[in-house]
Amino acid sequence: MSDRSTGHAIEAEGLVKTFGKTRALDGIDLRVPAGSVYGLLGPNGAGKTTAVRVLATLTRPDGGSARVFGHDVLREANAVRSKVSMTGQYASVDEDLTGLENLVLLARLLGHRKPAARARAEELLAAFGLTDATDRQVKKYSGGMRRRIDIAASILNTPELLFLDEPTTGLDPRSRSQVWEIIRSVVGHGTTVLLTTQYLDEADRLASRIAVVDHGKVIAEGTPGELKSSIGSGTVHVRLRDAGARPKALSVLSLALGTAVEPDADPVSLTARVDGSDFEASTQAARALSELAAAGIVVDDFSLGQPSLDEVFLALTDAVPAASAASAASASASAEMETAR
Repeated sequence: MSDRSTGHAIEAEGLVKTFGKTRALDGIDLRVPAGSVYGLLGPNGAGKTTAVRVLATLTRPDGGSARVFGHDVLREANAVRSKVSMTGQYASVDEDLTGLENLVLLARLLGHRKPAARARAEELLAAFGLTDATDRQVKKYSGGMRRRIDIAASILNTPELLFLDEPTTGLDPRSRSQVWEIIRSVVGHGTTVLLTTQYLDEADRLASRIAVVDHGKVIAEGTPGELKSSIGSGTVHVRLRDAGARPKALSVLSLALGTAVEPDADPVSLTARVDGSDFEASTQAARALSELAAAGIVVDDFSLGQPSLDEVFLALTDAVPAASAASAASASASAEMETAR
């Protein structure tokens, strides 16, 4: 159950965590609605994993406060731990054991009697599409299978809150899709999921709300739609017939749209964000297409759509200064050292 007074699974205010001179968390505020997927989105070293470790009672904050289902993470750590489970960036199961042996062992450690432990393990192996790998050592699993067995281990006892720290890093598209379906299923059974990820499409597909984190701060928060609307009504994408016409097309579009136009990696493509209401954006886009035609520029594809989360992220974070990037990397390394200890 969520904290009845707020309806939130997580409430964090002004969380601070330092490693040496680096502030890995620099006053983070979070409100995570119960029964949802909430995304923490940011680059390496942004503070995502540190925030998860604080909320999971694995790391003590240096400032601020946090409650999980109404329980303070410092004063009521045991109560918090009874409600949460965590799957980190690396598989936590024993590679020399089979999938079944891993789940039975962990279920026994969680207090299940042997018959119940085996039944629960077999149930999860079937639900996660691992029945054929029941008696195979985990070290012989593919990357996607390893992530699925790791998540299965995290929900042997169904948690009220599941922390998933970059669960699909390094997976191929099919394996990522399989993990996404597992996450949706877990939430469908009432568990709240706090998901950290570097993949913008992952956050867009799974999370009902997203906090964008950079340098230990939340720099934006909202639904995917709200975040996309925050940087403009739409994005114009243009694909030209001739790459040689791109410089002229860039000039024509800049004047017609009244905004900066960016050349894409594809030598025949251009992109521009359009501000104003939906009607104004549509009018500007139509005028731009007409101006391109008048200039004799052949367009193979022209579209106006909502900005992607990639464009939102780039607009919000801009370029990371080298010194800040080095500082973030130092904090991340310190966090890993603390985890190892």
